[in-house]
Amino acid sequence: MDSIVVTGGKPLNGQIPIAGAKNAALTLMPATLLSEEPLTLTNVPRLSDIKTMTALLESLGVEVTSMQGGKVQVLSSHDMTSTTADYEIVRKMRASNLVLGPLLARHHKAVVSLPGGCAIGARPMDIHIDALELMGATIELRDGYLHATASGGLKGARVPLRFASVGATENVLMAATLAKGTTVIENAAREPEIVDLARCLRAMGAQIAGEGTSTIEIQGVDKLGAATHPVVTDRIELGTYMLAPVFCGGEVECLGGRMELVTAFAEKLDLAGVDVAETEAGLKVKLRGDRPRAVDVITEPFPGFPTDLQAQMMAMLCLADGTSVLEEKIFENRFMHAPELIRMGADIEVQGGQATVRGVDRLKGAPVMATDLRASVSLILAGLAAEGETTVNRVYHLDRGYEHVEEKLSAVGAQIARVPGV
Repeated sequence: MDSIVVTGGKPLNGQIPIAGAKNAALTLMPATLLSEEPLTLTNVPRLSDIKTMTALLESLGVEVTSMQGGKVQVLSSHDMTSTTADYEIVRKMRASNLVLGPLLARHHKAVVSLPGGCAIGARPMDIHIDALELMGATIELRDGYLHATASGGLKGARVPLRFASVGATENVLMAATLAKGTTVIENAAREPEIVDLARCLRAMGAQIAGEGTSTIEIQGVDKLGAATHPVVTDRIELGTYMLAPVFCGGEVECLGGRMELVTAFAEKLDLAGVDVAETEAGLKVKLRGDRPRAVDVITEPFPGFPTDLQAQMMAMLCLADGTSVLEEKIFENRFMHAPELIRMGADIEVQGGQATVRGVDRLKGAPVMATDLRASVSLILAGLAAEGETTVNRVYHLDRGYEHVEEKLSAVGAQIARVPGV
């Protein structure tokens, strides 16, 4: 397996282009299953998860044409050959479950393996199942597969989600576009990726109102058509690179960044002594003093502080002046990066869903192991500040969510390289 080697202490200056959002693209791609006509996506990130979703859609008979080095994808579901999402593909990525709603909506049946992905805690499918059953689906779990049918098609319904699940909101939103009648999603997730999905579906002919709020109303239509849609900027990649100059000094402009995507995160950075300024091209970031200040963080659904930036924030707070407390409210097993940061000299104590971080003057380079996608990049960020050399192993996680991380950081002055595995 490949490794990333970082030599710390090099200030960063320049511009970093931010890619399209992984989580948005992985939601938009299955939307093609709702229409016989082509869906063209632009600003698609070039990631291994995108390849996995492509393989899954192709296994269903979707034609996927990649252009401009993968940044443009043309998807066509005019000649579907299967409604079964096989375990061998689904096990690689949680977002594979997003084919369930579209398949039920258009084909009235689906067989979908229970999904896989990062080992960051339980992310059950029961919210998805309960919601789709309210719309008339019958779903049974047999041998690790969800066997779903909707005789006569899905029907509009009031769908109250007991948790503002992003995936369940997306599955129901797509399913409802072709359901008979009106569907109202209550306690809907409000993430920008859901707003982006609604905009895409509306371009395809869907009738949707309320995206970005906790109540989304969808009036079902008979069919959806063709559309071209740009994938929204990746707010998690944006937040990650906004932190980079905080670790080792300098000033970085994140091209394509927008404040409304990272408001809660930027507020915490301000409290920590980090300047974030809007520019015509994006967001410019610089640490105000010699080291950041301690702040407390609680992860919450959007518009709160995102769980996908918790690991990166913890890495920064390892160097902060004072003691910080991070509370993880979304996933119960998402502090696996803490032991690796401790190997680099961090002072962290984890108790259940809470981590206490006492800032230290410096970190030391060390061999560390990535445990999940966001943990991978948190260790790279820590390596930017550490004395000596840090080797981050098992970076296949990294390639699921960050395109060309070595090139982007090298371009602004980091000493970083990928070492191919033997």
